[in-house]
This record gives sequence, structure tokens and C-alpha cells, in this order.
Amino acid sequence: MRRKSLLYESKVEYGGWTINHVQGCGHGCRYPCYAMMLAKRTGRVKSYEEWCRPHVVENALELLDAELPRLAARIDSVHLCFTTDPFMYDADVEGPVAEVVDLTTRIIERLNERGIRVTTLTKGVYPDDFVERTRSLSPGNQYGLSVVSLGEAFRSQWEPGSAPLGARIASARRLAQAGQRTWASIEPYPTPNIDPSSENVEPLLEAIGFVDSVVFGRWNYSKLVSSFPESKGYYERIARRVASWCDSHGKTLHIKKGTPLSDRYFADVLGAGGDDADDRIARRRKVGADSLCAERRAS
Repeated sequence: MRRKSLLYESKVEYGGWTINHVQGCGHGCRYPCYAMMLAKRTGRVKSYEEWCRPHVVENALELLDAELPRLAARIDSVHLCFTTDPFMYDADVEGPVAEVVDLTTRIIERLNERGIRVTTLTKGVYPDDFVERTRSLSPGNQYGLSVVSLGEAFRSQWEPGSAPLGARIASARRLAQAGQRTWASIEPYPTPNIDPSSENVEPLLEAIGFVDSVVFGRWNYSKLVSSFPESKGYYERIARRVASWCDSHGKTLHIKKGTPLSDRYFADVLGAGGDDADDRIARRRKVGADSLCAERRAS
């Protein structure tokens, strides 16, 4: 498929400039996926099955080369991706989709050459050769993984085409071990009637303990969540435990709007880093931690 434009400014609360160089996603998440719902609503795909047959944007690099000269001065970083997956997994071959990974890598290289940092997020795996390649890419890049459960039964039901959880986490860990900045998206986080293990969030946090920053958010768009007794109180408990863990482990935390504690933990997780950013994030974490301590003393 071909498009008329590529770079755009996202309205996602922790996002900014974005590229979605694939239409559809083979992971087939059944939360349901907001990106699939948007694509159906705007007529880009007609069904879930069509969504799960992704197509790369054939003229993505051509568009990028045309748009960067006039936009580069306005762009600090670009996120890959908000409506698809830049390191898409192919469950049939039990490995990355080579065409997608190749295009993603070329886009990252083009942006880095212009001095533009890149952030990524995936439910796939980062191939070993890409991990090695990051040593020649911008040190300001950040590589993320999306994970909300350690249960393979959960993954098979809700993220049927995604990479196995162990492989997903291990590939991001290799990036961290290679000295790269990493982050984790823990959303949409399930209620116990969806995933019985979700009440105990600490094992998941420990499994991704190598990351530098975390985004946490509740599960939306599902009657299963609203039917869970006192779901608001549940998410407040989990958010407090995530916040406490991040505070004690020195992790930057952003809690998404609509989730308890979002007014206290709103760090720029995809920011450039550096001393000023680190100080700003530390102050935000301290505000959240002080508020929690005050509430504990009062209770």
C-alpha cells in the first residue's frame, strides 16, 4: 500500500511526532485494540481478519526523505508506533516479520542521521542483529516492550499473534544489557476476572526490572472490566503498588489518564533524558511518593 504522508503529531498523552509505516498488525490483540477499531471506523479495514493481514507502506522511505527537510527542525523525537508494531512477530514462523523489521531499521537510521531520537514499542521481539546494530544508532533512542501479564494462557487468548512473553522480555533485556535505554508499557492492565494473576503485579514488575521507565494504565473498552466488583478500587491498589515499586527501584513512571494516581505520576517517559530531565522526573516521583507516605500516615 502507498500513502500521501508519513510523519504526524500524535495526540497520545505521552506521545509526540509519530510514524505508522504498516497498516494492520498480525498480533491480533483482542482487548479490543483501539487502533483496529479506529481503522474500521475510518474504513481502512473492514474486519478483524483483514487487520491481522498487515501491509507495509511501500513509499515510506520516499515520504520520509521528502518530509524531513521541512519538518526536522521541529522534531526532537519520533515514536514507532501508535497504530501498528515496528517489530512485528510472525507466529507462523515463530520469528520477526523481516519486511517490517527491515523498514523499521531503515526509518530509525534516517531519523538518527538527522539528529532525531526514536522511541519504539513492541509486542514482538528485537532480533539479535538489530540489538547489535543499535550500537551504531543514536544513544538517545529508547526501546520499549508492551507486557501486561506473565501468563502464556493470557497471551494466547488476548494477544494471539504476539511473541511469547519470555522471548519478548528477553529481547528487551538484551538491549538493556547492551547499554541501550529501555522502557515498558504495562497497559491495558487486566482485572482478576480477565487474568487471575493480575492481583499480584510484583512478579511482572520484577521481570521487567531492567527497564528505565514504565507506563501503566487500566484496561478500557471492555464490559469485563466494568463488571468486576469495585474495579476503581482495584486499579487504585495496583497503581499504588506500581508507584511504590517504581519509586523504590528508581524508575520513571507515567500513569495514564483515567487510571488512579495519574495526577501524581505524569513523567515524560519518552523524553530526551539528561540531567535536567532526570531532575525533573525525580521531583515528580518525589511528589508522588510524599503524597503516598502522607496518606499512609493518615490511614
